[in-house]
Amino acid sequence: MSTVTYILSKGEPLTEEEKEELRALEKHPIVYDEDCPKLTEEELKQFKRVNPKRKAAN
Repeated sequence: MSTVTYILSKGEPLTEEEKEELRALEKHPIVYDEDCPKLTEEELKQFKRVNPKRKAAN
């Protein structure tokens, strides 16, 4: 397996190629395994927002 690095520029719109790639990825199922198991509802409730100001803005 290799590592892919992307550099994103704030405010730069996605290209049509990038949009098509995202549309194609929406159709792929999420694959869980022992390294990345599906979280239970209880585990999901334990997450905390890192930036509370952002929560207030939303």
